[in-house]
Amino acid sequence: MSSRYGLEIRRATSADAAGVCELLESAGLTVAPRSMTERLDALHQRQGVVLLALEWGPPSGMIVLHWYQTLSADQATAQITALLVHRDRRRSGIGRLLVKAAGQTARASGCGELELLAPLGHADLFDFCRASGFVEAGPGFVRSLRRRG
Repeated sequence: MSSRYGLEIRRATSADAAGVCELLESAGLTVAPRSMTERLDALHQRQGVVLLALEWGPPSGMIVLHWYQTLSADQATAQITALLVHRDRRRSGIGRLLVKAAGQTARASGCGELELLAPLGHADLFDFCRASGFVEAGPGFVRSLRRRG
């Protein structure tokens, strides 16, 4: 997709599952590589994509993007549901490059707007969003779809 100073940003494949797991583990999240392979395949079969920032070795960063149609807009909305840069590679421009690549991917997929989900309590992420051109758009809610009892 893009390359800058030895950094490549490209779509993740099932062959990248182990590297994605290693990157997630650096953030305190554990996922088995087999499960990740299935998740990557499922995501790419639907309306979504995982983009990886690769230099050498495991991924330095990743961004997960989904898009959906609403009744209030002619074009779909793309939503960044995860943005992660390895702690040793932060503040090197990788996050900005991933957001830029996500924007290009969203535009190419017919989207007119890009959202980024940012959990409360992460001031550094809020600062990054503002510096990357995002504006605050209000809080959201979530509800489990599991049956109770």
